[in-house]
Amino acid sequence: MNELSLKYGCNPNQKPSRVYMADGSELPIEVLNGRPGYINLLDAFNGWQLVKELKVATGLPAAASFKHVSPAGAAVGLPLSDIEKKIYWVEKFGELTPLACAYARARGADRMSSFGDFISLSDVCDKKTAELIKGEVSDGIIAPGYEEEALEILCKKKKGAYAVIKIDEKYKPDATETKQVFGVTFEQGRNDLKIDDGLFKNIVTENKNLPESALTDLMISMITLKYTQSNSVCYVKNGQAIGVGAGQQSRIHCTRLAGSKADNWFLRQSPQVLELPFKEGIGKPDRDNAIDLYMGEDYMDVLEDGKWQNIFTKRPDVFTAEEKRAWLDKNTDVALGSDAFFPFGDNIERAFKSGVKYVAQPGGSVRDDNVIQACDRHDMVMCFTGIRLFHH
Repeated sequence: MNELSLKYGCNPNQKPSRVYMADGSELPIEVLNGRPGYINLLDAFNGWQLVKELKVATGLPAAASFKHVSPAGAAVGLPLSDIEKKIYWVEKFGELTPLACAYARARGADRMSSFGDFISLSDVCDKKTAELIKGEVSDGIIAPGYEEEALEILCKKKKGAYAVIKIDEKYKPDATETKQVFGVTFEQGRNDLKIDDGLFKNIVTENKNLPESALTDLMISMITLKYTQSNSVCYVKNGQAIGVGAGQQSRIHCTRLAGSKADNWFLRQSPQVLELPFKEGIGKPDRDNAIDLYMGEDYMDVLEDGKWQNIFTKRPDVFTAEEKRAWLDKNTDVALGSDAFFPFGDNIERAFKSGVKYVAQPGGSVRDDNVIQACDRHDMVMCFTGIRLFHH
C-alpha cells in the first residue's frame, strides 16, 4: 500500500487528507483495525521512534503515551513497586510482563494528559499489555506486531473502531526530510543523533558522582525530549518520565510545568491520596480528575458539601500545603533533561524543589557559571551534552 486516505487533517474542515510515500514505495505500516486519523499518525510515528530508541539505549522494552505530538509519558519495562501498581490501577492484573510494566508506567505517570492518547510499544504487544490497554481511554496503538489474543482484545475497543497499526521495525526513512508550511517546502537532515552514555561524560559540577541508574534516567529524559515539542524539559525517575513540559516559549515555564507534573506523580503516592475513600463504581477517569483536584489549589471543587458525597464515602481532610511540601521533600534522585541550555539558575532552583539530583543540558549560555553555581549549592550533578534537541 503506497497511500492511506484519512477522514480529514488536523481539523474536520481540512480535506482531503492522506499519507503517502512520495517515492512510490510501500508505506511502512499496516492498519490492522480501525481508521487512524492525521494526528493519530503524527503521534504514532513520533512515538514509535521514541520507544525504538529507548530500547536500543537501555536494552529494555519501552512504551510511550502520546498526545498532540508530544509524549505525556514514556518508560522502560522495569518492575513496578506495590505503590506504583496501586496508583496506576493495575493491582488486579497480577504479575505483569516487562512490556506491560513499561506501558503501565508510561500511561500512569500523567494520567490526566494521557486521557485519549495514542500508544507506542517497542515490542510485540502481548496479551497482558493488551489487557491493561483495554480498560483505558485511548485512540490507538502502534507496535511491531501483536500476539493473536492481544489483537483480539484490542480490536474490540471503541466498539471495534480502535486503531491498531503494525509497523515494519526494519523500516529506515531517508536521511533528508521535508514538510510544507504555507505552500513553502522545508528540508533538513533527519535528526538521527544517537543518544547513549557517551553523551554525559562532560560533568561540570563539583559533584561528579553519576550512578548507572541516573545515567539511564538521563538517557530516557533526552530521548523523550528528542520527540517532544520545544521548548521542553523532562523529569525522569526509576526508568520513567514523571513530568514532561512541552511547547513553552519560556524555559522556566517548561521547568515549572514539568515539575508540577512530577510533583503530582509523587503526591499520588502519599498516604493522603492512597487512602482517599472513593465510592464503589467511580470510574478511573473520574477518580483521576478527583485526585488531581484534591492535590491542587481547587480542592474545594471535590471537598465542598454537596460535591464530596458524589465521590467519597466520607469527606477527606484537606491536604494542606505544609503536608504536601513535607511529602515532596522525600522525593530524591530525580533526573532532569532540557532540550536547550538553561539561561538562568532559576530553573535549577525550581528543579531542586521536585527532587532533582542529576541534570543534563547542552550548555553554552553566557550564564553557564550561574547555572553551575546553582547546582553546586544543592550538590547536584550536571552534564553538558553540547547537543540541542529542538523538535517542531
